[in-house]
Amino acid sequence: MISTCLIPSILWTMSPAILTHLTVSSSDDASADGSADFADRASMMEVRLQAQEDEITLLKSSLADALRKLRLHDQLLPLLKQQLIRFSYTRQTQSASRHNISYIHPSIHLQPLIRGRVAGATAPAGNPKLPFPRPHLPALTGGSQGVPRPSIKMFIRGRPITMYIPSNIQNYEDLKMEPPFERLELDWVYGYRGRDCRDNLYFLPSGEAVFFIACVVVLYHINNRTQRHYDKHTDCVRCLTLHPDKVRMASGQTAGVDKDGKPLHPCVHIWDSTTLVTLQQIGLGAFQRGVGCVAFSFADSGAFLCVIDDSNEHMLSVWDCNKGTRHAEVKNTNEAVFCVEFNSNDSTNIITCGKSHVYFWTLSAGQFTKKQGIFGKYKKPKFIQCFVFSLTGDVLTGDSEGNILTWGKSAADVKTLGKGAKETFQIMRQTRAHEGSVFTLCSLQGGAVLSGGGKDRKIIRWSADLAPERECEIPENYGAVRTISDVDGEELLVGTTRNAILRGTFSDGFVAIVQGHMDEMWGLATHPSQNIFITCGHDRQVCLWKTEEHKLDWCITLEEYGLCADFCPNGSVVSVGLSTGRWMVLDLLTREVVSESIDGNEQLSVMRYSPDGSFLAVGSHDNFIYIYNVTESGRRYTRFGKCNGHSSFITHLDWSKDGKYIMSNSGDYEILYWDVAAGCKLLRNRFESKDREWASYTCVLGFHVMGVWLEGSDGTDINALCRSHSERMVAVADDFCKVHLFQYPCPKPKAPSHKYEGHGSHVTNVCFTHSDSHLLSMGGKDTCILQWRVIRGGPGDSREKLASTSTSSPEPATS
Repeated sequence: MISTCLIPSILWTMSPAILTHLTVSSSDDASADGSADFADRASMMEVRLQAQEDEITLLKSSLADALRKLRLHDQLLPLLKQQLIRFSYTRQTQSASRHNISYIHPSIHLQPLIRGRVAGATAPAGNPKLPFPRPHLPALTGGSQGVPRPSIKMFIRGRPITMYIPSNIQNYEDLKMEPPFERLELDWVYGYRGRDCRDNLYFLPSGEAVFFIACVVVLYHINNRTQRHYDKHTDCVRCLTLHPDKVRMASGQTAGVDKDGKPLHPCVHIWDSTTLVTLQQIGLGAFQRGVGCVAFSFADSGAFLCVIDDSNEHMLSVWDCNKGTRHAEVKNTNEAVFCVEFNSNDSTNIITCGKSHVYFWTLSAGQFTKKQGIFGKYKKPKFIQCFVFSLTGDVLTGDSEGNILTWGKSAADVKTLGKGAKETFQIMRQTRAHEGSVFTLCSLQGGAVLSGGGKDRKIIRWSADLAPERECEIPENYGAVRTISDVDGEELLVGTTRNAILRGTFSDGFVAIVQGHMDEMWGLATHPSQNIFITCGHDRQVCLWKTEEHKLDWCITLEEYGLCADFCPNGSVVSVGLSTGRWMVLDLLTREVVSESIDGNEQLSVMRYSPDGSFLAVGSHDNFIYIYNVTESGRRYTRFGKCNGHSSFITHLDWSKDGKYIMSNSGDYEILYWDVAAGCKLLRNRFESKDREWASYTCVLGFHVMGVWLEGSDGTDINALCRSHSERMVAVADDFCKVHLFQYPCPKPKAPSHKYEGHGSHVTNVCFTHSDSHLLSMGGKDTCILQWRVIRGGPGDSREKLASTSTSSPEPATS
């Protein structure tokens, strides 16, 4: 009979394959008599197998923690017994001294033992110290020679993670955490949201183009190449409009959620484009999900604002701009709504369009009446994408069939519908304009109209009577035309579906003045000596950017999407890790692939060169770290070894300053250390690495960055962090659209930080430039790159604060 205490050991040694076989056998026996279809049973068994494999993995992890605790307990018992004997000896010495009896004092001072250090000083008589840790002090864990090891624990999802305290910290409980002296200031915004938004590009008399991405509205001077930013929104901006005075702007945002998952109310901001001061916040708590469309009235000099929200009914409401009060509201439609505008000659008339509809609204005494546009003999398109007003007051719409439809009022058909018949809005004329959708229409002075096509990527200028006059085609790599803004009647600004803004004319063509990624981004790296950085993401693009010129230097498209990157220390090549386990090395000047390899068949999560550039570490989702020898100035790579020991996918890794060791994190919150020089050997005694110095610090788990984690974090709340080259501060990218700046080191929980907003999605990566003059942060789904200027603070090195007075912040749990 097998003892029950041996069952965990048997489970531990039993291979997953055997367990899987047992599970399959029992499942087959249990379901043999069932009448379910074989495919359903196979699917159910696969789910059960996966669940049992996950449970076995969890049991192994728990058992390993239990065995580790038992070993530490066995090592600690002799030490505690020895300390008790010394404590008793001290008490005897004190008693003897009262009777003039002389004893030799012990050679070990007990107070340093509490701090985990052994000293040769003599214990002062009459002041015995208990050799046990006080509550909230770092715990003593015995080593192989009985030497205490001060450590501290943090818990993520109930799993304890032991951090060993470095030797240079004498009094952990007295450490005081403060925000860093340095601060961040938004310097530049890379990107434009054109892939899924419309009518979001305007040109101001000041010479600035206004557009948005993430939570920021950008005012970009097209000649001076400078940016200003309206950054008062708390979530992604969805729509934008310009007031008739050409100064005031209105921008609406999505609802979003806070860090606890509670919904935040969407709203519309009316603000001054000259001073960037918010003049009015409209509709806080009145809109659902988000604000999809906004428009100022024209006939009354912009006294009213029309808003359509993203609720199921797409509520249409009109607001007093000066008072911020709602004037009227009505349910619009359950279908998607793309555009809304006041009639340019009558503020009581409003037009909306969207999926298979055009509605003409009349506002009277606070009540709306609606008339639907009648398509009659013309084919009803799936989408009405856009509309403008002609000089005659007619409405011109662009649709998904590639047509421009001219709408007008028709008299009531009394003969057909009787005396109760009313006037209707019908199609007066259909003009074939583009192959594919007409995404945008733009009216010019004098009555001319511009149209932008989707599939054919054409911009066509039409006369007032819709006769084509001129046309041009934008380059294919920029995508389709999303929106057009008139600069001076000749020069145009064009927003595209591939998140670019073009500037040009029909005669000279168009060039890009704003470019960005088109899908989620993860890979980010800065050059070791130049003011450039590289990005890659799910759009399969690898882009090199210049931080001083604020522009894209070059961009290439790969067959697979990139997830991580790193520059070789010599600065001539950059390595990019892809989603299939393949990685490549690119020459910065020629953009050619100089080396290529593949490790496993799962995605790569981190690429990291050693400080001297002699090694490259590749972290994979197959739980391995692959090490390569690097020669020929980063152009030749040969496999050196493989680090095998993690039980989950690799998330982050860093090299030691001497280039011999690696610290790594994994998806199950492990911190492991590796001796690369000794053949990629796992260092099982993690205590020996507590004083090791690291060339970079990007691992999100470690003693020096323990304070960046919020209480109750689930382990995925922090996506990335980066220590500055000066080792004075650490930047953190979290899941709540925030960038944090902490002092470094940051070893105590609930450490204060400077927090910065701007991203509208989870922040996937952060990285300092080589001189620490700027910080780069990239969003996930918002496809936005923010460049922050580092503002130097007061005197002193934050590392000197380790000896400062104690703080009132709660202490972590102790082992």
